[in-house]
Amino acid sequence: MTKQGATGLSVLVVGSRGYIGPVLCSFLREAGAQVLEVDAGWFSSPESTPTSRLADIRLVALDDLDVVPDAIIFLAAVSNDPMGLLYEAATFSVNVDAAVQLAEQARELGVAKFSYASSCSIYGKTGDRAVRENDPLEPLTAYAKSKVDAENGLRALANESFQVSCLRLATACGSSPNIRLDLVLNDFVASALHENKIELLSDGTPWRPLINVEDISRAFVWAVSADLSHEFLAVNVGSEAFTYRVRDLAESVAQLIPGTEVTVSSSPSTDNRSYTVDFSLFRELAPLAQPQFDLHSTVEQLSAQIASLDVGVDGFRSNPAFIRLLGLAELLQGRQYDNLLMPVNR
Repeated sequence: MTKQGATGLSVLVVGSRGYIGPVLCSFLREAGAQVLEVDAGWFSSPESTPTSRLADIRLVALDDLDVVPDAIIFLAAVSNDPMGLLYEAATFSVNVDAAVQLAEQARELGVAKFSYASSCSIYGKTGDRAVRENDPLEPLTAYAKSKVDAENGLRALANESFQVSCLRLATACGSSPNIRLDLVLNDFVASALHENKIELLSDGTPWRPLINVEDISRAFVWAVSADLSHEFLAVNVGSEAFTYRVRDLAESVAQLIPGTEVTVSSSPSTDNRSYTVDFSLFRELAPLAQPQFDLHSTVEQLSAQIASLDVGVDGFRSNPAFIRLLGLAELLQGRQYDNLLMPVNR
Protein backbone atom coordinates (compact mmCIF):
# COMPACT_ATOMS: atom_id res chain seq x y z
CA MET A 1 0.00 0.00 0.00
CA THR A 2 1.29 3.44 -0.90
CA LYS A 3 2.35 5.64 1.99
CA GLN A 4 3.10 9.35 1.71
CA GLY A 5 6.83 10.03 2.06
CA ALA A 6 8.00 11.38 5.43
CA THR A 7 11.72 10.70 5.16
CA GLY A 8 13.73 12.83 7.56
CA LEU A 9 10.78 14.04 9.63
CA SER A 10 10.68 13.57 13.37
CA VAL A 11 7.09 13.09 14.50
CA LEU A 12 5.76 12.93 18.05
CA VAL A 13 2.65 10.77 18.35
CA VAL A 14 0.67 11.50 21.51
CA GLY A 15 -1.58 8.61 22.43
CA SER A 16 0.63 6.20 20.53
CA ARG A 17 -0.49 2.99 22.28
CA GLY A 18 -4.24 3.27 21.86
CA TYR A 19 -6.28 1.88 18.98
CA ILE A 20 -5.00 4.04 16.12
CA GLY A 21 -1.52 4.77 17.46
CA PRO A 22 0.28 1.46 16.86
CA VAL A 23 -0.93 1.34 13.26
CA LEU A 24 -0.05 4.99 12.65
CA CYS A 25 3.44 4.63 14.15
CA SER A 26 4.08 1.70 11.81
CA PHE A 27 2.94 3.75 8.81
CA LEU A 28 5.14 6.68 9.83
CA ARG A 29 8.22 4.49 10.23
CA GLU A 30 7.61 2.82 6.86
CA ALA A 31 7.33 6.29 5.35
CA GLY A 32 10.78 7.16 6.70
CA ALA A 33 9.90 9.24 9.76
CA GLN A 34 11.65 9.17 13.12
CA VAL A 35 8.80 8.43 15.54
CA LEU A 36 8.66 9.61 19.15
CA GLU A 37 5.85 8.36 21.37
CA VAL A 38 4.05 9.50 24.51
CA ASP A 39 1.19 7.46 25.95
CA ALA A 40 -0.51 7.41 29.35
CA GLY A 41 -0.81 3.62 29.32
CA TRP A 42 -4.54 3.54 30.05
CA PHE A 43 -5.14 0.67 27.64
CA SER A 44 -1.69 -0.88 27.39
CA SER A 45 1.42 -1.10 29.55
CA PRO A 46 4.34 -0.03 27.39
CA GLU A 47 7.82 0.29 28.84
CA SER A 48 9.60 3.59 28.45
CA THR A 49 12.40 3.60 25.87
CA PRO A 50 14.59 6.38 24.41
CA THR A 51 11.86 7.11 21.84
CA SER A 52 8.74 6.07 23.77
CA ARG A 53 7.65 7.60 27.07
CA LEU A 54 4.99 6.17 29.37
CA ALA A 55 3.43 9.36 30.74
CA ASP A 56 0.25 11.40 30.75
CA ILE A 57 0.81 14.21 28.22
CA ARG A 58 -0.66 16.65 30.74
CA LEU A 59 2.43 15.99 32.89
CA VAL A 60 5.01 16.25 30.11
CA ALA A 61 6.80 19.43 29.07
CA LEU A 62 7.68 19.29 25.39
CA ASP A 63 11.15 20.69 25.97
CA ASP A 64 11.88 17.81 28.36
CA LEU A 65 11.94 15.40 25.42
CA ASP A 66 15.31 14.51 23.95
CA VAL A 67 14.23 15.77 20.52
CA VAL A 68 11.90 18.64 19.67
CA PRO A 69 9.94 17.12 16.78
CA ASP A 70 9.20 18.60 13.40
CA ALA A 71 5.54 17.62 13.76
CA ILE A 72 3.08 16.41 16.39
CA ILE A 73 0.07 14.14 15.91
CA PHE A 74 -2.37 14.35 18.82
CA LEU A 75 -4.44 11.17 19.16
CA ALA A 76 -4.82 11.15 22.95
CA ALA A 77 -8.47 11.33 23.98
CA VAL A 78 -11.28 10.18 26.16
CA SER A 79 -12.47 8.66 22.98
CA ASN A 80 -16.18 8.05 22.62
CA ASP A 81 -19.63 9.27 23.67
CA PRO A 82 -20.25 6.81 26.56
CA MET A 83 -16.91 7.71 28.14
CA GLY A 84 -17.58 11.41 27.60
CA LEU A 85 -20.90 11.06 29.38
CA LEU A 86 -19.38 9.46 32.49
CA TYR A 87 -16.07 11.31 32.48
CA GLU A 88 -16.99 14.74 31.14
CA ALA A 89 -14.38 16.73 33.06
CA ALA A 90 -11.65 14.34 31.97
CA THR A 91 -12.90 14.52 28.38
CA PHE A 92 -12.36 18.27 28.21
CA SER A 93 -9.10 18.05 30.17
CA VAL A 94 -7.53 15.62 27.71
CA ASN A 95 -9.29 16.34 24.43
CA VAL A 96 -9.15 20.14 24.72
CA ASP A 97 -6.85 21.51 27.42
CA ALA A 98 -3.98 19.06 26.91
CA ALA A 99 -4.07 19.46 23.13
CA VAL A 100 -4.11 23.27 23.20
CA GLN A 101 -1.44 23.50 25.90
CA LEU A 102 0.85 21.15 23.96
CA ALA A 103 0.26 23.15 20.80
CA GLU A 104 1.20 26.35 22.64
CA GLN A 105 4.48 24.76 23.73
CA ALA A 106 5.06 23.40 20.24
CA ARG A 107 4.64 26.79 18.60
CA GLU A 108 7.06 28.40 21.06
CA LEU A 109 9.68 25.72 20.38
CA GLY A 110 9.45 25.96 16.61
CA VAL A 111 7.52 22.79 15.79
CA ALA A 112 6.28 23.21 12.22
CA LYS A 113 3.08 21.13 12.19
CA PHE A 114 0.43 20.01 14.63
CA SER A 115 -2.23 17.52 13.50
CA TYR A 116 -5.25 16.77 15.69
CA ALA A 117 -7.64 13.82 15.61
CA SER A 118 -11.04 15.51 15.38
CA SER A 119 -14.29 13.78 14.44
CA CYS A 120 -17.20 13.94 12.01
CA SER A 121 -19.44 13.53 15.07
CA ILE A 122 -19.19 17.30 15.52
CA TYR A 123 -21.86 17.64 12.80
CA GLY A 124 -24.45 15.99 15.04
CA LYS A 125 -27.68 15.39 13.15
CA THR A 126 -27.69 16.29 9.46
CA GLY A 127 -30.04 13.73 7.96
CA ASP A 128 -29.43 12.89 4.32
CA ARG A 129 -27.62 16.14 3.51
CA ALA A 130 -23.88 15.64 3.14
CA VAL A 131 -22.13 18.29 5.21
CA ARG A 132 -18.97 20.13 4.25
CA GLU A 133 -16.31 21.68 6.43
CA ASN A 134 -17.85 25.18 6.44
CA ASP A 135 -21.33 23.96 7.42
CA PRO A 136 -22.65 24.68 10.94
CA LEU A 137 -21.51 22.32 13.68
CA GLU A 138 -24.04 20.69 15.98
CA PRO A 139 -22.16 18.66 18.60
CA LEU A 140 -24.65 16.60 20.62
CA THR A 141 -22.35 15.00 23.21
CA ALA A 142 -19.51 16.00 25.51
CA TYR A 143 -17.09 14.11 23.27
CA ALA A 144 -18.22 15.97 20.16
CA LYS A 145 -18.26 19.33 21.98
CA SER A 146 -14.70 18.71 23.15
CA LYS A 147 -13.58 18.27 19.56
CA VAL A 148 -15.19 21.57 18.56
CA ASP A 149 -13.55 23.37 21.49
CA ALA A 150 -10.17 21.88 20.61
CA GLU A 151 -10.47 22.94 16.99
CA ASN A 152 -11.30 26.49 18.07
CA GLY A 153 -8.37 26.61 20.48
CA LEU A 154 -5.95 25.25 17.91
CA ARG A 155 -7.22 27.57 15.18
CA ALA A 156 -6.23 30.55 17.36
CA LEU A 157 -2.63 29.29 17.52
CA ALA A 158 -2.06 28.59 13.84
CA ASN A 159 0.20 30.91 11.87
CA GLU A 160 2.48 30.77 8.84
CA SER A 161 5.24 28.99 10.77
CA PHE A 162 2.92 26.70 12.76
CA GLN A 163 0.49 24.80 10.55
CA VAL A 164 -2.44 23.15 12.29
CA SER A 165 -4.60 20.47 10.70
CA CYS A 166 -7.70 18.98 12.30
CA LEU A 167 -8.69 15.73 10.64
CA ARG A 168 -12.43 15.25 11.11
CA LEU A 169 -12.38 11.48 11.03
CA ALA A 170 -15.26 9.24 10.06
CA THR A 171 -16.04 6.46 12.58
CA ALA A 172 -12.95 4.31 13.00
CA CYS A 173 -12.95 0.59 12.29
CA GLY A 174 -10.58 -2.20 11.37
CA SER A 175 -7.76 -4.22 12.88
CA SER A 176 -5.14 -2.96 15.30
CA PRO A 177 -2.64 -4.52 17.70
CA ASN A 178 -4.73 -2.80 20.41
CA ILE A 179 -8.14 -3.72 19.01
CA ARG A 180 -11.35 -2.06 20.19
CA LEU A 181 -14.67 -3.86 19.97
CA ASP A 182 -16.79 -0.90 21.13
CA LEU A 183 -16.84 0.72 17.68
CA VAL A 184 -19.89 0.07 15.53
CA LEU A 185 -18.43 -2.08 12.76
CA ASN A 186 -15.95 -3.84 15.03
CA ASP A 187 -18.82 -4.62 17.41
CA PHE A 188 -20.96 -6.01 14.59
CA VAL A 189 -18.19 -8.30 13.35
CA ALA A 190 -17.39 -9.52 16.87
CA SER A 191 -21.08 -10.14 17.52
CA ALA A 192 -21.45 -12.08 14.27
CA LEU A 193 -18.42 -14.25 14.96
CA HIS A 194 -18.87 -14.89 18.67
CA GLU A 195 -22.67 -14.74 19.04
CA ASN A 196 -23.98 -15.47 15.51
CA LYS A 197 -26.23 -12.43 15.78
CA ILE A 198 -26.18 -8.64 15.68
CA GLU A 199 -28.68 -6.86 17.92
CA LEU A 200 -29.42 -3.25 17.10
CA LEU A 201 -30.09 -1.16 20.20
CA SER A 202 -31.47 1.74 18.15
CA ASP A 203 -33.86 1.63 15.20
CA GLY A 204 -30.86 1.51 12.87
CA THR A 205 -31.78 4.56 10.81
CA PRO A 206 -28.82 6.87 11.65
CA TRP A 207 -26.14 7.39 9.01
CA ARG A 208 -22.49 6.68 9.78
CA PRO A 209 -19.44 7.28 7.59
CA LEU A 210 -16.65 4.83 8.41
CA ILE A 211 -12.90 4.65 7.85
CA ASN A 212 -10.39 1.87 8.39
CA VAL A 213 -7.63 2.60 10.91
CA GLU A 214 -5.03 2.05 8.19
CA ASP A 215 -6.67 4.75 6.10
CA ILE A 216 -6.71 7.04 9.14
CA SER A 217 -2.99 6.43 9.47
CA ARG A 218 -2.44 7.17 5.79
CA ALA A 219 -4.25 10.50 6.22
CA PHE A 220 -2.12 11.56 9.19
CA VAL A 221 1.10 10.73 7.35
CA TRP A 222 -0.15 13.01 4.58
CA ALA A 223 -1.06 15.76 7.04
CA VAL A 224 2.43 15.98 8.54
CA SER A 225 4.43 15.44 5.35
CA ALA A 226 2.54 17.43 2.69
CA ASP A 227 2.75 21.16 2.06
CA LEU A 228 -0.81 22.04 3.05
CA SER A 229 -0.62 25.74 2.12
CA HIS A 230 -2.96 26.47 5.02
CA GLU A 231 -2.20 27.99 8.41
CA PHE A 232 -5.25 26.13 9.74
CA LEU A 233 -7.06 23.31 7.99
CA ALA A 234 -10.12 21.37 9.11
CA VAL A 235 -10.90 18.57 6.70
CA ASN A 236 -13.37 15.68 6.63
CA VAL A 237 -11.49 12.39 6.27
CA GLY A 238 -13.30 9.34 4.94
CA SER A 239 -15.30 8.43 1.83
CA GLU A 240 -18.90 8.58 0.71
CA ALA A 241 -18.65 4.98 -0.50
CA PHE A 242 -18.00 3.76 3.06
CA THR A 243 -21.12 5.43 4.49
CA TYR A 244 -24.09 3.35 5.70
CA ARG A 245 -27.23 3.51 7.72
CA VAL A 246 -26.58 1.45 10.85
CA ARG A 247 -29.26 -1.08 9.93
CA ASP A 248 -27.84 -1.53 6.43
CA LEU A 249 -24.36 -1.89 7.89
CA ALA A 250 -25.55 -4.71 10.16
CA GLU A 251 -27.33 -6.47 7.28
CA SER A 252 -24.22 -6.17 5.10
CA VAL A 253 -22.02 -7.69 7.81
CA ALA A 254 -24.52 -10.53 8.20
CA GLN A 255 -24.28 -11.24 4.46
CA LEU A 256 -20.49 -11.32 4.64
CA ILE A 257 -20.49 -13.60 7.71
CA PRO A 258 -23.04 -16.34 6.92
CA GLY A 259 -25.20 -17.61 9.75
CA THR A 260 -25.58 -14.20 11.36
CA GLU A 261 -29.04 -13.03 12.44
CA VAL A 262 -29.86 -9.31 12.71
CA THR A 263 -32.41 -8.31 15.33
CA VAL A 264 -33.72 -5.01 16.69
CA SER A 265 -34.16 -4.48 20.41
CA SER A 266 -37.75 -4.75 21.63
CA SER A 267 -37.37 -1.24 23.06
CA PRO A 268 -34.93 0.51 20.70
CA SER A 269 -33.36 3.73 21.89
CA THR A 270 -33.38 6.96 19.90
CA ASP A 271 -30.01 7.90 18.45
CA ASN A 272 -29.98 11.50 17.24
CA ARG A 273 -26.41 11.24 15.98
CA SER A 274 -26.84 10.84 12.24
CA TYR A 275 -24.66 12.45 9.63
CA THR A 276 -23.59 12.03 6.04
CA VAL A 277 -20.44 13.85 5.09
CA ASP A 278 -18.93 15.37 1.95
CA PHE A 279 -15.30 14.29 1.58
CA SER A 280 -14.54 16.20 -1.63
CA LEU A 281 -12.04 18.58 -0.01
CA PHE A 282 -9.99 15.63 1.22
CA ARG A 283 -10.02 14.12 -2.28
CA GLU A 284 -8.84 17.43 -3.71
CA LEU A 285 -6.06 17.99 -1.19
CA ALA A 286 -4.86 14.42 -0.72
CA PRO A 287 -5.36 12.39 -3.91
CA LEU A 288 -2.55 9.99 -2.93
CA ALA A 289 -3.86 9.42 0.61
CA GLN A 290 -7.40 8.31 -0.19
CA PRO A 291 -9.02 5.44 1.70
CA GLN A 292 -8.19 2.02 0.27
CA PHE A 293 -10.45 -0.11 2.48
CA ASP A 294 -14.15 -0.66 1.90
CA LEU A 295 -16.66 -2.64 3.94
CA HIS A 296 -15.80 -6.01 2.41
CA SER A 297 -12.04 -5.71 2.91
CA THR A 298 -12.45 -4.30 6.42
CA VAL A 299 -14.80 -7.09 7.52
CA GLU A 300 -12.39 -9.63 6.05
CA GLN A 301 -9.51 -8.03 7.97
CA LEU A 302 -11.47 -7.80 11.21
CA SER A 303 -12.77 -11.36 10.93
CA ALA A 304 -9.25 -12.74 10.72
CA GLN A 305 -8.22 -10.94 13.92
CA ILE A 306 -11.41 -11.26 15.96
CA ALA A 307 -11.88 -14.98 15.27
CA SER A 308 -8.58 -15.63 17.05
CA LEU A 309 -9.32 -13.52 20.14
CA ASP A 310 -9.98 -15.03 23.55
CA VAL A 311 -12.87 -12.81 24.60
CA GLY A 312 -13.45 -14.57 27.93
CA VAL A 313 -16.31 -16.68 29.25
CA ASP A 314 -18.62 -13.65 29.63
CA GLY A 315 -18.04 -12.42 26.08
CA PHE A 316 -16.26 -9.42 24.59
CA ARG A 317 -18.70 -6.82 25.96
CA SER A 318 -17.64 -7.72 29.50
CA ASN A 319 -13.93 -7.64 28.76
CA PRO A 320 -12.06 -4.40 29.60
CA ALA A 321 -9.35 -5.36 27.14
CA PHE A 322 -11.77 -4.65 24.29
CA ILE A 323 -14.30 -2.16 25.71
CA ARG A 324 -12.72 1.19 26.57
CA LEU A 325 -15.41 2.23 29.05
CA LEU A 326 -14.70 -0.91 31.10
CA GLY A 327 -10.99 -0.30 30.79
CA LEU A 328 -11.34 3.14 32.38
CA ALA A 329 -13.56 1.76 35.14
CA GLU A 330 -10.89 -0.82 35.91
CA LEU A 331 -8.28 1.94 36.19
CA LEU A 332 -10.39 3.89 38.65
CA GLN A 333 -11.17 0.87 40.83
CA GLY A 334 -7.57 0.84 41.98
CA ARG A 335 -7.90 4.48 43.12
CA GLN A 336 -4.68 5.31 41.32
CA TYR A 337 -6.43 7.93 39.16
CA ASP A 338 -8.55 10.96 40.06
CA ASN A 339 -11.73 12.23 38.39
CA LEU A 340 -9.68 13.81 35.60
CA LEU A 341 -8.06 10.42 34.97
CA MET A 342 -4.77 11.83 36.18
CA PRO A 343 -2.44 9.54 38.14
CA VAL A 344 -2.84 10.25 41.86
CA ASN A 345 0.86 9.84 42.66
CA ARG A 346 2.11 12.24 40.07
